[in-house]
Amino acid sequence: MSTDILIDLLQIIMLTLTTVIVMLVAGFKREHGLVNALTTSGLAASLLIFAFVDPILPLQATELIYFDEYSLFFSGLIIFGALAVSILAYPYFEKHHNNNEEFYILLLTATLGAVVLACSSHFISLFIGMEMLGVSLYAMIAYPVHGEKAAKFPLEAGIKYLIMSGLASGLILFGMALVYALTGAMFFNDLSPAINAEGLVGNPLLLTGFLLILGGISFKLSLVPFHIWTPDVYEGAPVPVTAYLATVSKAAMLAVTMRLLLLSDAFQFQALLIVLTVMAAASMLLGNLLALLQSNVKRLLAYSSIAHLGYLLVVIIAAASIPGLLSVESMSFYIAAYFIMSLAGFAVISALSNAGHELDNIADYQGLFWRNPWLSGVMITVLFSLAGIPLTAGFIGKFYIFTSGVEGSLWFLLTMLIIGSAIGLYYYLRLIYLMLQKAEMAPKKDPALAAIPFGTHAVLASMTALVIYLGVYPMPMIEILQSLAAAF
Repeated sequence: MSTDILIDLLQIIMLTLTTVIVMLVAGFKREHGLVNALTTSGLAASLLIFAFVDPILPLQATELIYFDEYSLFFSGLIIFGALAVSILAYPYFEKHHNNNEEFYILLLTATLGAVVLACSSHFISLFIGMEMLGVSLYAMIAYPVHGEKAAKFPLEAGIKYLIMSGLASGLILFGMALVYALTGAMFFNDLSPAINAEGLVGNPLLLTGFLLILGGISFKLSLVPFHIWTPDVYEGAPVPVTAYLATVSKAAMLAVTMRLLLLSDAFQFQALLIVLTVMAAASMLLGNLLALLQSNVKRLLAYSSIAHLGYLLVVIIAAASIPGLLSVESMSFYIAAYFIMSLAGFAVISALSNAGHELDNIADYQGLFWRNPWLSGVMITVLFSLAGIPLTAGFIGKFYIFTSGVEGSLWFLLTMLIIGSAIGLYYYLRLIYLMLQKAEMAPKKDPALAAIPFGTHAVLASMTALVIYLGVYPMPMIEILQSLAAAF
């Protein structure tokens, strides 16, 4: 193995090494604090590799793994999210006195799978990364907790995700088989030349293969009509797991999806674009409408995530007709913005919760501003950003989506985006109004608001700062993202 390849593989080597060390330590010493510290340190070291190691890019490190600016950006984003979740998990599980340590092993293996997904350039690595991520998530979602949720919700959520994710994996695998049978190619880069050389544009079997892959990916991303599992799983899973599922899991799937669609030139199939358009419109409209009906914050954020994934589909569809630079830049910025917003929102819920009791009912947030101005301030910032209010990261992300939609002449989808955003603004403002209600109308101070650990404060502060910074001065991030288009 050459030095160049070894340097590029350092992040994956560090994650693997951390997983093995945590597994060995957990096997010999059942100490929650020690295992959490090792996990957090390993993830931080993996993240620091990006700052101090100058990788040789682009580079086909192995037959299955490809490193370029695009994969490096999403790998960093994934590890950053896993680090935040690890920090949030410690106070959440601290009072859960048995089997805490296994959670961190699952977190590390899931993160390793997500990084493999982000670096995939081949159907095999796509499937391996997806299954590493998915199998770890099955157990993380069903992870046992004490208190009111222990009897039913985590296990029920885990089983639902297992069944739906298993079906999605089957669809993707069958779709891959059809595409490979017709093209003889498994590298993403080889698909477009093979399709054109064999005259397969318009071939119904090849279209079926791509549609099956798209259907499986839509399950993972919880796009309408494959969204049915999302609210129950978000509500039933422990808060740190919900945060991971909403951010790291979806960022990894979106990264590999964009690479696959652009490199395979799948947009040659008009039927595929029509299906994506219908799914985008339905996700934007249905996600926001169903969010209006929710009384649980986690379920509200679940339906909100469906709508936001619909917004992202606008960029993916626009990529069929606009330059790769704008589409990749737009998608990457919105994913990063949504990633940070979601982590901040779930960090607030985590700060108010523990393994025995979660404050996830909307009524629990009534008068929060008067009980804890700091947490309510973070949540209000997050909700403003999710709504796309100026001076937040969400506004810049929405601007990018509108720009891509206008460049691609996607007027129908832009209309749906405006309608969906207007509906979303209502339920975000409703929650803000509840938090700002006068003190005499609010419940008395809850013991869950007592001591919040320094680590949780650090996550809250850093995410809030990033939401505002990217909304006020996005140019440094934009300059980074403009280099990603070189991958295509």
